[in-house]
Amino acid sequence: MSIKADFQLDAKGLSCPMPIVKTKKAMAQLVDGQILEVSATDKGSKADIAAWAASVGHQYIGTTEVDAVLKHYIRKCAQDVENEKVFESTIGLEQIAGRSGLILDVREEAEFAFGHIEGAKSIPLGELEARLSELDKEREIYVICRTGARSDLAAQQLVANGFTKVFNVLPGMTSWTGELMKTI
Repeated sequence: MSIKADFQLDAKGLSCPMPIVKTKKAMAQLVDGQILEVSATDKGSKADIAAWAASVGHQYIGTTEVDAVLKHYIRKCAQDVENEKVFESTIGLEQIAGRSGLILDVREEAEFAFGHIEGAKSIPLGELEARLSELDKEREIYVICRTGARSDLAAQQLVANGFTKVFNVLPGMTSWTGELMKTI
């Protein structure tokens, strides 16, 4: 079944945060009510784009997958668009070493397997809502991803669910110079 969209965006072959960056730019060109179709191959884009759309007030309609290509559908809601929320409680990447809180890595499973900070817990952003019970609301949580974009959305999601000791780790794993653990 072909789904009608007013504009198509090709984000195939790009990884976080580029599908969201390109989606944000494309949405700026649409008028209220128009539909954007984003084609992407990054599995993490499913959770990333849905969370981004919710954070700015656009309607995330859904995603289809054919031959490993995800097609995301977002409706522009200019009348209701809020300023993009940015999680305010941040901590520098170099500051998390030796802290007693939990390092929560919200990258995809494959990203985590090929290199993560020792002791980090892996819960991909797309699974976070369903796995909140695995986290302790009384413990400090340092949320990390590749660049800081997914971890920002995850930190907002945690706070919305009653977690109060949450920090977005910036700039993310792309700048980590410490030892990497592998689970493959």
